[in-house]
Parts: sequence; C-alpha cells; structure tokens
Amino acid sequence: MSTVPDGKKLVRSPSGLRMVPENGAFNSPFSLDEPQWVPDKECPSCMQCDKKYDFLTRKHHCRRCGRCFCDKCCSKKVALPRMCFVDPVRQCGECSLVSQKEMEFYDKQLKVLMGGGSFIVTLGTSKTSETMMCRLSNNHRYLFFDGESHFEVELSRISSMQVLTEESTPEENDIHTYTSLLDSQYISEGGNSRASGMLLHYKPTGSQDPQQLRMEAADDKKTASSWLAAMHKAAKLLYEARDR
Repeated sequence: MSTVPDGKKLVRSPSGLRMVPENGAFNSPFSLDEPQWVPDKECPSCMQCDKKYDFLTRKHHCRRCGRCFCDKCCSKKVALPRMCFVDPVRQCGECSLVSQKEMEFYDKQLKVLMGGGSFIVTLGTSKTSETMMCRLSNNHRYLFFDGESHFEVELSRISSMQVLTEESTPEENDIHTYTSLLDSQYISEGGNSRASGMLLHYKPTGSQDPQQLRMEAADDKKTASSWLAAMHKAAKLLYEARDR
C-alpha cells in the first residue's frame, strides 16, 4: 500500500554501496536488479577488444551488464540510479552511454512527474469528470489523483497507456500504445505535436477487473503536456524493467 513508510537502508554489494528500500517489495518500478557477474574463469580475455588478461592487464566487471572487460574498455564510472548505487560505478562503454541518457530522466522528467499536473479525469464510462492533480508518489510506485476525491493507481498494475495529442481522439490511428511509445518521438519535448491527454487501462488494487481512466489537460496545458511527455520517458523505463 502507498501508506507504507519509504524506509531505506545502506547495503554493500560486490559492485558498491547501494541505498535500497528496507522492504524489497517496495522497490521503485524503474529499478533494475544487479546482474550476475560473468565468472572470471569464463572470461580469459576482454569481452570487447579480446585482449588477453595477464599480470598487467586486469579484468573488470561492468556493474550494469556484469560482463568482463579490460581497463581500457571499462574505465568510465557513471551514476546508475536504477540500481540504487550511492556513487558512480564502473561501466563498459555501451552501458555507460545508456546510463548517461537515463540520467536526464532522473534529473528532469522524474521531478516533473513528482511535481504533478492538472487534468480532467474520467473513470470508466462515467458521464462525470473531475479536475484533479496527478503526481507520482515519492517511491515512484503510485500515481496519486487529488481533487474533491482521492484515489491511487499502482504503476505495476497498469496494462497499457495511450497518449493523445492535440490532433488525436481515441479512435484515430495516431494514438500511441505503451509499447509503441518506446521509439516514438511523437510527444517529445520540442516535437511538432503536444500531448494533450492519456488513457490508462489498469487493475485496481484487490481487483482483477480492468478499469479505464481518461486524463485530459486542464487549464495549465503547458504543464500538463510536460507531465505527459515525462510519462512518455517513464514508459520506456517501465517496459525495460518489466522485460528483464
């Protein structure tokens, strides 16, 4: 439940110090588990340049993928918040680029989601709507909806997201589903089209019956559009985390 305290604890792993939830069941849905390191005996040479290890050429494990590399191919230390590392950790060239791109989400989009946006919210097939503030919870696990009433949607129980633009309606072909959001720049900041709303399909806590929720930008359309664009970024990380 969202009322569970967000307690943290400091743990040491072979990869470094991590600040993780006291109860592992309450990990952020954006988080990734640490990978299993490739055993030393299975990597006599660098898995990037194939240089053989010897007394001078040491082996290093990438903290993100767990593969084994020489110092030249695994020299960068980059922040890795998706694995809750306190300090930047050693990563291979490929992984370091991915982690650097993700930092934009943690530095910018995540703050936008937690700051919230104002939307006209309609539940299911209801004829009535309510203007509500939607924001991401501090532990990243819930969307909070606050207005005259209050309810929550757990991100892990969302089965699909459909983002609407200013030119689209639910019946048109330019709706982008959860998976198609991954490579789409359709609602990216600076794009030609601005996100104007979202359709969510989810299962309320304690129920297996799917529910639909429709959100449309209220008066502050610029803030709402930025929030939806941030949710577009979040969708990619959610999909990746579920797919692992």
